[in-house]
Amino acid sequence: MPSLKDLKNRIASVKNTRKITKAMQMVAAAKLRRAQEAAVAARPYAERMNSVMAGLAAGVGQSASAPRLLSGTGSDKVQLLVVMTSERGLCGGFNSTIVRMARAKINELLGAGKTVKILTVGKKGREQLRREFGQYFVGHVDLTEVKRVGYANAQGIARDVLARFEAGECDVVTLFYNRFQSVISQIPTELQIIPAKFEGGAVSSLYDYEPGEEAILADLLPRGVATQVFTALLENGASEQGARMSAMDNATRNAGDMINKLTTQYNRSRQAAITTELIEIIAGAEAL
Repeated sequence: MPSLKDLKNRIASVKNTRKITKAMQMVAAAKLRRAQEAAVAARPYAERMNSVMAGLAAGVGQSASAPRLLSGTGSDKVQLLVVMTSERGLCGGFNSTIVRMARAKINELLGAGKTVKILTVGKKGREQLRREFGQYFVGHVDLTEVKRVGYANAQGIARDVLARFEAGECDVVTLFYNRFQSVISQIPTELQIIPAKFEGGAVSSLYDYEPGEEAILADLLPRGVATQVFTALLENGASEQGARMSAMDNATRNAGDMINKLTTQYNRSRQAAITTELIEIIAGAEAL
């Protein structure tokens, strides 16, 4: 059984931990508001961009003049997976859910005889995947020093991905990230960005395009890739702060429960020690 001093030190230690987790929860809550606003504000633009390009893609179809970003290379042999996670931990299962989805996809592709290449965005995903799939890594994007993710960060990642595609290093590019739904719910998402896939396609029947669908698509598709990367970064950022806020709230509650249990144990031990001392004093007095 631990001594009274040990229990007292343990209680003080847990109280200090609770202060830290409470402070981290409050910081995450403040960051979440800004990150959520940015993610929600970007959704209408991304959806409209997707709708316009869906219409253009429907007009082009599978013609020989279709841009390679739309038609692809004609093969899916080499797959580039862009795995987006956080730079820091203490955010519950946020990183694990993304890595779990990416790991399942990697094993599926390897089982089908495909060549897999991995580009990581965020230190935590890199650390988890490197143990098992380190030989497939082709690059890493470090955002540790970035205080607030901007479109320039997405452009850098998009340029890297597009350069690899144009150089023939990959046939298919897929993003893995968490889509923000609420503080307690983030949806692991797998999104193929090359060759581009779009939902819808009714827009093209409403407009005539000049100079033409092919020329416009050739200019818009690289921007579309950057937009999808930027949206994924914003969604991931909001999801990370929501997951961290929820995790720190649970940690704070658990610390409070532990303090209550330790305090009860301390009081009982102290009462038992006092009772023992009184019995010894009374027994000594009676012996005299």
